[in-house]
Amino acid sequence: MTDTETPLQPKKKGLTRRQKRSLSRGAQYAVFVAAVIAFAVSADWGRLQNQFAQKDIAGQMFPEVITLALKNTVLYTVTGFAVGLALGMVVALMRLSSVGPYRWLAGVYIEIFRGLPALLIFIFIGVAVPLAFPGTEIVGGTYGKVALALGLVAAAYMAETIRAGIQAVPKGQMEAARSLGFSPARAMVSIIIPQAFRIILPPLTNELVLLFKDSSLVLFLGVTLEERELSKYGRDLASTTANSTPILVAGLCYLLITIPLGFVVRRMEAKAQEAVK
Repeated sequence: MTDTETPLQPKKKGLTRRQKRSLSRGAQYAVFVAAVIAFAVSADWGRLQNQFAQKDIAGQMFPEVITLALKNTVLYTVTGFAVGLALGMVVALMRLSSVGPYRWLAGVYIEIFRGLPALLIFIFIGVAVPLAFPGTEIVGGTYGKVALALGLVAAAYMAETIRAGIQAVPKGQMEAARSLGFSPARAMVSIIIPQAFRIILPPLTNELVLLFKDSSLVLFLGVTLEERELSKYGRDLASTTANSTPILVAGLCYLLITIPLGFVVRRMEAKAQEAVK
């Protein structure tokens, strides 16, 4: 080594990729904990409890909040889902039809009812239909109106889901059915649609959760005391007691349904992914 040469300096080792990820994860946890602590310290828990957690007011809501409000909410949701599923199946088949006017009509329906807010559909059913058809009564009264309104909204989304599920079934299934002597209609009903429903079951269940929440729009149809659902029931009691505890109880009742349904959706999606693997 000459006098002008300098010894090689060892390279400084930086953080490894794993260490960087650990530091990033630790920083995110620290930010989260700091935000929770800041919220817990700054919130006025006494006022919140006084306004939203009065045990005596919550106790007065039972059992009616379950036997009346929750029951009506579930009934509205189930009937609306049934109407939406039946109508959505018809629209989906029209969308896949080889007849041009059927495809056009189905496309227009989907674009309109998927683009309009559900609130406007409820107002249309409650106001426009009686004006357009004087003396006409929808079967089932308020329950029938809610089922129709929710069904019209849900069918637009379900139709696209069902169409995608049918198209996801391998074309060879239809060809195999035809080779066995099945007619196109029979093959669709017996072979294709059952396989499609196994594919689309998770998104359909998710649609049920959305309908459960949209049932709160029933108040725009004008309901009696015996026809109130959770949101209307909670709001009425909140106005009567000048306290928001009934709103919180109604929200918890919604969660009694939506959380288990959400868990079911995740389980079905996980099973579907395992089946694909």
